[in-house]
Amino acid sequence: MQIEQLSSRRRNWAVAGAAAAPLILCAAIGAAPDKVPDASAAVGLVLLIVAAAVTGLRAAGLVAAASSAVWFDFFLTQPYRSLAIDSAEDVEVAVLLLVVGVAVSELALWGQRQRADVGRQRGYLAGVMATAESVALDGDLVTVTASVAERIREVLDLDRCEFVVSPTLPGGPVLQRDGSVTRGGTSLDVERSGLPVDRVVLLPVHSGRTPRGYFELTSASHVSRPTSDQRRVAVLLADQVAAAPAA
Repeated sequence: MQIEQLSSRRRNWAVAGAAAAPLILCAAIGAAPDKVPDASAAVGLVLLIVAAAVTGLRAAGLVAAASSAVWFDFFLTQPYRSLAIDSAEDVEVAVLLLVVGVAVSELALWGQRQRADVGRQRGYLAGVMATAESVALDGDLVTVTASVAERIREVLDLDRCEFVVSPTLPGGPVLQRDGSVTRGGTSLDVERSGLPVDRVVLLPVHSGRTPRGYFELTSASHVSRPTSDQRRVAVLLADQVAAAPAA
């Protein structure tokens, strides 16, 4: 709770700073004894917008853009100390500040999402490699299945993941090797609707053509929406059980 409150407080401060910084800059430029070219003022405001956008908060970037346009109009365009604009060129600058703010904010968010995706992919690969090393070093089926089950639970955001030794697969939703989830021959839209919460999802494990068993994937307390990449990683992790020697 304290961490969430701290994070919320930081977001509020970031948005407040994004609103105040253009006001301070435009007021300072407007009070300067020498006329500052509008282009220079606009560049300074764009830098403030970029600084707000790189916080990763869409609200901060948009607020900085709106604040820049308003205070540029108020302090730096004729008639001064008024929101009216007489010059078409000044109107264009104010509009461009808004457009740049929106564009920079979205680009910053896109870049953060890309970095997060790369980080997750590296984490998945590290998990698969660590599990493969566990198979090579331990070789014990019980140890391997417990390790794999825990990693699958983390990757898919499940409540529980357990391995069942069985030559047959019971009825129910199945996580296929291509990452799709099917129920009764129908593919489910997991990324939109999430994994079924009313039934466990089965992840079969085969050693060649010989069934070793299956993982029961349970997500009953919340809706889990793992991506296709996450589901394929779960299949790769399950394959490590097939490589472990039978007990």
